[in-house]
Amino acid sequence: MARAGDPTCNAGRVAATTEPDTIVWITGATSGIGEALARTVPYRGAKLINISRRLHANLPTVQADLADPAGWDTVESHLAAELAGFTGRRAIFVHNAFLNEPMGFVGEVDPIEYRRHVLANAAAPLVLGEAFLRHLPAGVEGGLVMISSAAARVPFAGRAGYGAGKAAMEQWVRAVRSELAHRGSPTWVVAIRPGAVDTPSMRSYVEVDARDNPTATAAKAAIESGEMDSAELAAARIWAAVPPAADSPAVVLLGEMIAPPRAPAT
Repeated sequence: MARAGDPTCNAGRVAATTEPDTIVWITGATSGIGEALARTVPYRGAKLINISRRLHANLPTVQADLADPAGWDTVESHLAAELAGFTGRRAIFVHNAFLNEPMGFVGEVDPIEYRRHVLANAAAPLVLGEAFLRHLPAGVEGGLVMISSAAARVPFAGRAGYGAGKAAMEQWVRAVRSELAHRGSPTWVVAIRPGAVDTPSMRSYVEVDARDNPTATAAKAAIESGEMDSAELAAARIWAAVPPAADSPAVVLLGEMIAPPRAPAT
């Protein structure tokens, strides 16, 4: 019997009869941008694997809580086993998952939940990215996509942990690109900011009281006026940006989130 965490545990999946040319992992492929990325993978016949707490309705899933270091071990063990036996040409890891909760000001939210927030958003991307690169076999075309956010640049009140995590992710990508260049490696890594996208997580974000999320009102208005991109459009733009050109920046800007409101004069 398949166990939780075993990517063969989804009922109704048709097993591949031949070794796929491409394997793609997407964290958080059950909703929003991740789900759209999974539906629009441009590699014909690719083997797709979801990594998340929830099972995907159609894709094999590695169940792991990325706010818990034990979940990182689950993912690494899976990557090691999958890549050790991979005889295809291309392997791509897309880190898209993040943890919204708790949203609020530092010092005012539940400390245990905030610790999980920091682990999922700041530590997990770096740990999983390193694991993928370490287990990637020589001779396999490899790519790592980190989905970032304008929060890496803009200090959104109520999202300090999330923004710090994205900033750390982007700096990690810059440094790793330099390291790969020093080693003469053909492996590519890139961080991508998709911009403002209408997703289930964004819709939950805008419902947080403006006292704890000062940008909620403006973001909600942007959704209602149709100013935000759809997840499908964001996914199309992301896939169009990879693999990145040799001279492309480490952080690709596909759009930027709304600017935060000015603090009241004192």
